[in-house]
Amino acid sequence: MSNTVNIKNRKARFEYELLDKLVAGIVLAGTEIKAIRDGKASIAESFCEFNEHGEMFVINMTVQEYSHATYFNHQPKKARKLLLNKRELKKWEREVNKSGLTIVPLRLFTNDKGFAKLEIALAKGKKTYDKRETIKDRDNKKNLDRIKKAFNN
Repeated sequence: MSNTVNIKNRKARFEYELLDKLVAGIVLAGTEIKAIRDGKASIAESFCEFNEHGEMFVINMTVQEYSHATYFNHQPKKARKLLLNKRELKKWEREVNKSGLTIVPLRLFTNDKGFAKLEIALAKGKKTYDKRETIKDRDNKKNLDRIKKAFNN
């Protein structure tokens, strides 16, 4: 399928230090997957959370209403269940409860079969000085690349 969707959470790498990554499936309604395939979704302010049964849900993921749907349309900001192995769920729940880490979505995409997948990461929040360090490193890399390019020409 050439019509692949790739929606990224660009703030996540800046706000968090990423420790571990997984790809999870999402339980969606018919109008939700159609809206995602149209690219009408956002994971900018979203995060993942466990419920009392040990299931993981993505919270605050916005999937806009599908334009061609009838009154069977979905709610844009509802919690959506993530599909993972029981072993992975238990391991990540232990990490979150033990060390105060958070789970953030990095990328929402469709695979070659047309299923929506969510790449999630176990993350630790960066402090302000870490963010400044990231900005400084990025600027230094840009300047170094600029100098290299000028030197090679």
